[in-house]
Amino acid sequence: MSRILVVEDNANLAFGLSTSLELEGHQVVVARDGAAGLRAAREHAPELVILDLMLPEMDGYRVLKALREEGSEVPVLILTARGAESDKVLGFRLGADDYVTKPFGLLELLARVGALLRRAARPVAADATEPAVVTIGELEVSPAQRAVRRRGEEVPLTPKEFDLLMALVRRKGTVAGRLELLAEVWGHRAAVMTRTVDMHVAQLRRKLEDDPADPRHIVTVWKAGYRIAV
Repeated sequence: MSRILVVEDNANLAFGLSTSLELEGHQVVVARDGAAGLRAAREHAPELVILDLMLPEMDGYRVLKALREEGSEVPVLILTARGAESDKVLGFRLGADDYVTKPFGLLELLARVGALLRRAARPVAADATEPAVVTIGELEVSPAQRAVRRRGEEVPLTPKEFDLLMALVRRKGTVAGRLELLAEVWGHRAAVMTRTVDMHVAQLRRKLEDDPADPRHIVTVWKAGYRIAV
């Protein structure tokens, strides 16, 4: 049984989500505004947060930003009516792990919740042969410390950004397809969600490349996926 925090100001939707999640065996805490949601996240230490964006008191972006700045790595699934690509990019940039737009299918939502919980409960074991530091051009990646440095300066990555980078690094230059990365990093297998991979790759390039529009290290392989280039 996992503890899930639902931050949603629509009482009917919050009730429906709580009922469905409880029937799946989870313990559910509900907060009706952003400030209450942030307090509940601090107090109850949930294993997953389902977060609306358009909230009273404090919007979902600010809640997410505050959680990540405090060092919380709790998986966050944004559930919102805001479906523009710019909204999704901002959500992922702030550290969201998944993004679902309303209206949504309940079975799909429950599947995504299950995938995030399984991923969080299954830490990636360090390979005994994995080097302490992987050098990619001016980048230094420390798997055990989950840290990345660029020209000696640490680059802050969200948990999913780091997991995605390591998925590429471990392939040592071979191509990783979008569906392959989606399954490995997020636990999803639906082709309709591969845009999630593209958005996170764009964020990694923005943080790690001199010219994100012409990347040297995180390279697109046309119609195939992505690979790491030294």
